[in-house]
Amino acid sequence: MSSEQVQNYAKLMKMASDKIAKLEAELNAVKSNDRSEPIAVIGMGCRFPGGASNPEVFWDILQNGVDTITEVPKERWHLDDYYNPDPNIPGKIYTRYGGFIDQIQEFDANFFGISPREAINLDPQQRLLLEVSWEALEHSGQNPQQLKETQTGIFIGICSNDYTQRILTQGQEKIDAYMATGNAHSTASGRISYTLGLIGPNLAIDTACSSSLVSIHLACLSLRNQECNLALAGGVHQLISPEASITFSKARMLSFDGRCKTFDLSADGFVRGEGCGIVVLKHLSDALAAQDNILAVIRGSAINQDGDTSGLTVPNGPSQQSVIRQALANGRVNPGSVSYLEAHGTGTSLGDPIEVGALGKVFGESHSQEKPLIIGSAKTNIGHLEGAAGIAGLMKVVLQLQHRQIAPSLHFNQPNPYINWSQLPLQVSTQLTPWQTKEKSRIAGVSSFGFSGTNAHVILEESPLQVKAQKEDELERSCHLLTLSAKTDTALRELVNNYHNHLQTHQELELGDICYTANTGRAHFNYRLAVVASNRQELVEKLQQYQQGEEVAGIFLREQPNHTTAPKIAFLFTGQGAQYVNMGRQLYQQAPTFREAINQCEQILSSVETFQEKSLREILYPTDQDNSSLSLLDQTAYTQPCLFSIEYALCKLWKSWGIKPDVVMGHSVGEYVAATIAGIFSLEDG
Repeated sequence: MSSEQVQNYAKLMKMASDKIAKLEAELNAVKSNDRSEPIAVIGMGCRFPGGASNPEVFWDILQNGVDTITEVPKERWHLDDYYNPDPNIPGKIYTRYGGFIDQIQEFDANFFGISPREAINLDPQQRLLLEVSWEALEHSGQNPQQLKETQTGIFIGICSNDYTQRILTQGQEKIDAYMATGNAHSTASGRISYTLGLIGPNLAIDTACSSSLVSIHLACLSLRNQECNLALAGGVHQLISPEASITFSKARMLSFDGRCKTFDLSADGFVRGEGCGIVVLKHLSDALAAQDNILAVIRGSAINQDGDTSGLTVPNGPSQQSVIRQALANGRVNPGSVSYLEAHGTGTSLGDPIEVGALGKVFGESHSQEKPLIIGSAKTNIGHLEGAAGIAGLMKVVLQLQHRQIAPSLHFNQPNPYINWSQLPLQVSTQLTPWQTKEKSRIAGVSSFGFSGTNAHVILEESPLQVKAQKEDELERSCHLLTLSAKTDTALRELVNNYHNHLQTHQELELGDICYTANTGRAHFNYRLAVVASNRQELVEKLQQYQQGEEVAGIFLREQPNHTTAPKIAFLFTGQGAQYVNMGRQLYQQAPTFREAINQCEQILSSVETFQEKSLREILYPTDQDNSSLSLLDQTAYTQPCLFSIEYALCKLWKSWGIKPDVVMGHSVGEYVAATIAGIFSLEDG
């Protein structure tokens, strides 16, 4: 090989090496962006103390500063058998209080395909997870039935087994074949995937009190690693037997008066609570593309461990600092941008000063007494939900971001003297206040620390401003269709009642949006109701008349039979002679799918000589002054393309509503439409 060839070879190798390095840099940049892409929160469901059966009621509790703590309900355990104010008495609990949810014994097992016998040994935590996951998906506008065989992930924080304890205390004869699957933590999460037919990752997480916030972090990682494209994450916790409360009493962890007095002089421990919270997560870019209702955005998250500290359950300030800094770095958020922090805040004399001290270290330089970081804790409202505590705090922050208000943190009367408040730029929220940020985006943090030593922190930002796309010349629909369905007649009537109330209490919501979500974002069951109305008031009146048993025009009710096969549908496309000026004009103005199909046909026809002077739309929908189009539409050169376009657009519209043909037929020019729909011709060829 000559020296010149060697030099050329070296140059080629150098060029190849540079190219590879450039491609690797681009690939790493893409991977980096994927790892840090924000995650959208698009749906929520919950059961929290105080009757918080949905996020709206939870917000009412938070904004009004409601203390939901009550005495232990009699159906949980006989309080007087276990209560004694002396913490030294063996086998006793020195507090009478807790945060409890309602009606845990009620469960529609048949709805989820569970037999009555299996349901008896099904941990109420599993029942709650099924119900709340379904509701969270509906809240996101996602039809649960359409998720079958999709890469949807499930991430559940769960750390208690009270129901197992309760069964075992009744004797070994109560143990049956369903006890294992009905009470295992793995099946608590796995049953959700099984019921919905999901094939994405599925994890049950137990890190004690931080379990549910750790589940959020792992769900975000899974989404960014492309392991799933939709995720349900959260946690559950229930108080069914007294054994754990006895343990916590012996450890002096519980508050005597049953209140989390977070950051207060009188803080003497936490009050136990129960609940379930689930959020639906999605890549922000995917949520924007799908025009999902984005409630908030997760910018970053992190988890870590206390390691070897002075005690297994003793909080570690440096580790708390570290996990918050990691979450900020993961989300590329400056500490000064954070204006609210939902603290772990259990209300213990040891934990509160350590946590506040850690916050001061992280946010001390970026905040000041004039511009303090506002802090609070939902535990003062609903108690410490342990395995579900983190998700409750996260949902509180999401609701605050939505309402642009900061809820009060309760029971803060005298500041804890072991916290150096005068030197810390922190302020406890004691009343409902507007969340002011001087036109900057609202950003908050959520902390959750487990007595296992595992810590978690999540950074949230308010939803990006979304302007509803309003197409040019798009008009309000002249009529609306609301479809409702349920598995039983009783459930359908209850659903009708819910919508009747919803339409009246949420006047700010567009009627078209409500109907669209009900029609496309809900599962379809055998007991069905369809209502046609021109406006909200008419719809409300018709639903009320149905509830009263009256016959109403515009209401269609039937029980759908269980067909083994779907009925066959045929589309017949007409030929020339059916044309008229302004055919489909109202659909063009009101139905985006129809409009897009007409526009697509117009673009293709624009290259045809016949349509050089006038476009398809100008011929179909002329102005009042344009009389020439009236005669053009009857000329074959225009008639056939116009009819083809209208019929093609109508077919696309029907298919978008889920009505798809098994057979297509046509007459004259309609044969070409049928052939195009059947895939014989492309649209351009047709």
